[in-house]
Parts: sequence; structure tokens; C-alpha cells
Amino acid sequence: MFYKDERLALFIDGSNLYAAAKALGFDIDYKLLRQEFMRRGKLLRAFYYTALLENDEYSPIRPLVDWLHYNGFTMVTKPAKEYTDSMGRRKVKGNMDIELTVDAMELAPRVDHIVLFSGDGDFRPLIASLQRQGVRVSVVSTIRSQPPMISDELRRQADNFIELEDLRDVIGRPPREMPAETRSVMAAGGK
Repeated sequence: MFYKDERLALFIDGSNLYAAAKALGFDIDYKLLRQEFMRRGKLLRAFYYTALLENDEYSPIRPLVDWLHYNGFTMVTKPAKEYTDSMGRRKVKGNMDIELTVDAMELAPRVDHIVLFSGDGDFRPLIASLQRQGVRVSVVSTIRSQPPMISDELRRQADNFIELEDLRDVIGRPPREMPAETRSVMAAGGK
């Protein structure tokens, strides 16, 4: 439930939202996403969190990050860390949970409603704290993928759960094929 006069802020866990949309078979049109939530209330901020793989001066998600930055999103990034696991596989790690949590706590006194785009159960204590401060929290993720992309405890804690699949016609577009390197970086955050 949204009210036209409430002050909204969006907190987008980039890798989590990317993975959920990919599991449902569509891409997010961020311009449409922003417009949809501007329609639902007074959108104060739209934060997007992602780790960037900085190899040779180019990150494969840099074009998305730049576009979001120039189109009304507050970008929060940090360098991803590359490592080799015990099986010799190249892995990328770039968890942004702390940055998102700190920003949400700082903004809480100035908003009525926070929309969290993530299914990560680690955010349950954040939602509980925001609620104690009088902020309503909606979570956008999916239970329709196999396995579901949202933890049960996160969904239960939220004031409102928005099924990402139900937003497909409003904020979605058909998926574009992207290079394997870009897919691995997009999926890296929180892994």
C-alpha cells in the first residue's frame, strides 16, 4: 500500500535485483522503475548499490552505473574483490549490505516509506529497526523463481511484499544477451 503524500526512498541491492529478474526471465528498465515509484509517492531518493570490477580501467557494468547516475539514481559503489577459490575457480566478491544499511538508517528520519529491492535475509534486522523508527518498509523480490530469491524471514518482517514478477509489465523489458564477464560481475555482489 502506497500513499501519494508519503516520502519514499528506494534502496536497490543491484546484484540481488539483477539475479531475481534474471531468474524470472526479464531485464529491469530503470527509467520505468523510477517513474513507477514517483507515481506511487514523493520519491526523495533512489539508491543503487553495486560492486565494480576494476580490471584494466573498464568495468563491464560501468555503462549501467553511468546511465543510472545521470538519470536520477544515487550510485553507491566500491571495488569488487577478485579471488580464486579452493577449487581454482575465479570468484568475485562485492557485498554492499553495510553501505545500504547505514544509508537507510541515516535517511529513516526523513522518509515515511522505504522500498528495499532485495531478498537477502541479512536485511531483516534493518527492516525491524526502520519499523521501530516509524518507517514502513516494502520489499521487492520474488517467490516465483526456483529456488525463491527472497528469504522467508525477510518477507515476513516487511510491511508489504511486492512480487517482482507482478511488476514485469510495468518495469520490465525482454532480456538482452550480455557478455559472460558482465553477468559474473552483476551476480557478484553479496556472494
